[in-house]
Amino acid sequence: MLTHPTLDQLDLLGLAGMASAFTEIEASGEAAAMSHAEWLGLLLDREITHRYDRKLLRRLRYARLRHQAAIEDVDYRAARGLDRGLFQKLAEGSWIDAHDNLIITGPTEPAS
Repeated sequence: MLTHPTLDQLDLLGLAGMASAFTEIEASGEAAAMSHAEWLGLLLDREITHRYDRKLLRRLRYARLRHQAAIEDVDYRAARGLDRGLFQKLAEGSWIDAHDNLIITGPTEPAS
């Protein structure tokens, strides 16, 4: 099989995630052990992941956030009265799927 024309066609179609996965799988030698369905499934999965990552990066750039924050970095030892269980439940986002409302009150930073 000719690899370069296939990669060119994937790039032409805007399937950069698939092209990257195709190159990696073929170079690692895993391709021989996979069925056609597994191979295609892996390529599609990588393309979807690639597109999701690009969309997330684009949204983060557009948001122009001042601080890089993550839920995992929350300090529960600080005297803010955060309930770890409730905070993790809110972070899961099931309240969004349930169409519930959420109001957060109080200061966002400890008083200096």
